[in-house]
Amino acid sequence: MDSAVIQLLVLAGIAVFLIMKLRSALGTRDGYERPPEPVIDPATAARQGFEVIEGGEDHDITDHVPANSDSAKALAEIKRAEPSFNVTEFLGGARGAYEMILMGFENGELDDLVPLLSRDVFESFDEVVQLREREGLSVEAHFVGLRELALNKARFDPASKEAEITVRFVGELTSVVRNAEGEVVEGDANAIKQQRDVWTFARVTGSDNPNWRLVATGG
Repeated sequence: MDSAVIQLLVLAGIAVFLIMKLRSALGTRDGYERPPEPVIDPATAARQGFEVIEGGEDHDITDHVPANSDSAKALAEIKRAEPSFNVTEFLGGARGAYEMILMGFENGELDDLVPLLSRDVFESFDEVVQLREREGLSVEAHFVGLRELALNKARFDPASKEAEITVRFVGELTSVVRNAEGEVVEGDANAIKQQRDVWTFARVTGSDNPNWRLVATGG
């Protein structure tokens, strides 16, 4: 047999062997396959009218406020001032703070809330608690749960680096007010009522104190 024919047969055998090995490693491909997408560099994209997005959308922000809104821009500035800040984690902390502060106020137990309240808010809460005590009233409250939590707005002051975030809460609780004789004068221990609040928390970004303080309350 001619040596050239022998070489062709050897090469063909090697090719068949390699194809079988590749199929066993990669599997077979069945049906229609989309051709690979062309790789377009930014310069080519600009010439051809493609939009190039750098960084992309921050869903940690846009999941809570509209994109390009003043609040979204403020949250982005807060993140630039403090890269560890996360909106979703903040709202999780706000959820816990809401229950703690609301129940502390309802039950007249404010001492543990000092790190979480501004001076003005603490004084307004304390005034109500003292008024109850002078009138011989006591409150028995139990937190049931949180029906709604939403970020209302955000603000950032680049000069002071202070961030403010306003959150809307709709909580559910039971509450009973008793007089000095223990008689119920308001509420029902078996009735769940909704508590609507709009609270503003503030913190100086980059500070050593990790606590956000409640600086304003509304309904």
